[in-house]
Amino acid sequence: MRKALEVGKAPFQVIGRIREAILDGTFNPGDRLLEADLGERFEVSRSPVREALLALENEGTAIIIPYKGAIVKPLSPEEALDIGELRLAVIALVAKPAHHRLSPADFELLNELAKQITAANSAREHFEYDRRFWDILFEKARRPTLWEMFARLGDRMARYYPLFQKLFPTPESRPRQREVLIELCRNGKIAEAVEAFRKLYLEVVDQFVDHLNTRDGSSSLR
Repeated sequence: MRKALEVGKAPFQVIGRIREAILDGTFNPGDRLLEADLGERFEVSRSPVREALLALENEGTAIIIPYKGAIVKPLSPEEALDIGELRLAVIALVAKPAHHRLSPADFELLNELAKQITAANSAREHFEYDRRFWDILFEKARRPTLWEMFARLGDRMARYYPLFQKLFPTPESRPRQREVLIELCRNGKIAEAVEAFRKLYLEVVDQFVDHLNTRDGSSSLR
């Protein structure tokens, strides 16, 4: 039997459950998010579901259409490019201050997380390992405002993780920009690390944009 959500935390947990369902492919871009169905699925009333959908619209994950309800926001090549460039800009700001406070153990943990991201068997695993990876770097950089911005971009980008698994289906096919970033930072080559990461990351973004610009790329992942 599914465990009912705690009443006081229901909207927050519904947001998490919807995001997980998007990562798992249960909800695809363009799919409807019906309040009654979500309430039954998560064993909560419509009120927390409504709050969750409003929050998801605010972060850019859902769209609420008057008199029709909510849908998972479709993927967009323009949005993929914007998120990619914004994330790169923020990463460049935290790389140097984080490096000064990273211990050898931190580097080992980051390297292990980077490898787990590359080997992830699902979009959800990829998302969760990625969040932990950047959480460590931003914590060491002591830039909480930048982390808040970066985390929000990450939440908004969750819809794109299943597409990453589709475009790069095996560990061998996946770019290793995080591993490159950590290895160069470990050797004190901060500027080179950021530039190498930027190059590999933008190659991924370009593949997203190219795919989404094709005739059927932006319609769905199904």
